[in-house]
Amino acid sequence: MNLLSSKGTLHVEIRLKRSDQRLQSLRTSLDPIVSQYMQSAISVPQNVSFVPDLGLEVNSPLQQLVESFLVESDSGSNVTVKGAHKYCYHYYMAQRAEPSSGLGLFDSGSEGDGGDGLDSVVAANHVLLPATQFIGLWENLVYEDGLKEKLLKFALSALSFSQHEVDTNIISCNRLILLHGPPGTGKTSLCKALAQKLSVRTQHTFAYTHLVEINSHSLFSKWFSESGKLVARLFTKIGELVADRNNLVCVLIDEVESLAYARSAMSSNEPRDAMRVVNAVLTQLDDIKSCSNVLILATSNLAQSIDLAFLDRADIRQYIGYPAVSAIRSIYKTMLSELMNTGILQREALEIEDAEEGLLTSLAERSVGLSGRTLRKLPLLAHARFTSGDLFEPNEKIGLSDFLDSMLLALEHHLAEQHHLKHENI
Repeated sequence: MNLLSSKGTLHVEIRLKRSDQRLQSLRTSLDPIVSQYMQSAISVPQNVSFVPDLGLEVNSPLQQLVESFLVESDSGSNVTVKGAHKYCYHYYMAQRAEPSSGLGLFDSGSEGDGGDGLDSVVAANHVLLPATQFIGLWENLVYEDGLKEKLLKFALSALSFSQHEVDTNIISCNRLILLHGPPGTGKTSLCKALAQKLSVRTQHTFAYTHLVEINSHSLFSKWFSESGKLVARLFTKIGELVADRNNLVCVLIDEVESLAYARSAMSSNEPRDAMRVVNAVLTQLDDIKSCSNVLILATSNLAQSIDLAFLDRADIRQYIGYPAVSAIRSIYKTMLSELMNTGILQREALEIEDAEEGLLTSLAERSVGLSGRTLRKLPLLAHARFTSGDLFEPNEKIGLSDFLDSMLLALEHHLAEQHHLKHENI
């Protein structure tokens, strides 16, 4: 089945409430209702989840069965809804988060597995997608225009090539995406969000989507020369998932430089085990690419330390840097809106406040050079350090201007600490 959409397509992702009914039967009954709603709606939010406005229809099937809508275009930008050439509807139910003890952990060692003396280690985390813990992750990750959509289109193209059995001896397609850049820029979150997005967009082709997050550091055994065996054993377990063609398996290798360190940079004093791990990883990647239902997602903070053979296997190498002013502004607006929605801040128009006092613009401009991870800490730091409130008053809301002043103070405090740390390490 073709995983790619035609030009001008609007994707409507419909998250359904948990139900014992089969997804296919729900899709059949809801399709005409959803289509009528989208055709009749004057305007709907785009690139953000929303509950459909049903007017006076109290007991509509949409109200009874639908949790939320998400409308997106292939370009990622807002388009006129009624001007779209085609709607593509994606129905899904999010999987409930399992307790941590039963998360489906891959165990690379087990009792009675040959008596090689290997410790039992947790080599990877396994999550069935779409998962409740990743709902909203894709929409709330802010990067330069088109970056997320570019990665999604590439992943869909790579899976489409594999589903059509394109000969990889003629056209190279390893289905390996590498995101690299400084820490805190959201590379791992983007990989998880991409896997979640694929689980929704490919449901007509794959019945199940699995995310296997490899714990790179656990694959180095204290037993000499056994790390290569741990890598092979883990990929054997991944292969058990891949064997079912109804599964799409997204394998996330975080901080891949731990497993694929450049062999050319290894000194004679480097443990031979490190080289065996690199060789094992490359061998397993070459073996698993013959399976059409696997996508490899890798992240790195130190791309220059990755073995060239691994880099060469990556179909796309995307740099994820610190956000620019426009992205920072969008991140702040999203966080401030969340604080308004939850009742911590008074509900005020951000654009009006910024036009009058310019605090949001000043905050965004002053924040250039900080990672997304740091930016997302500032509201809590601002609330804890600089807002008044000796008493815990849940119903007392903070004014927007006061809170933006507090965030500026929290930012200046962070920059001062950063400056001190930098000079202490010189």
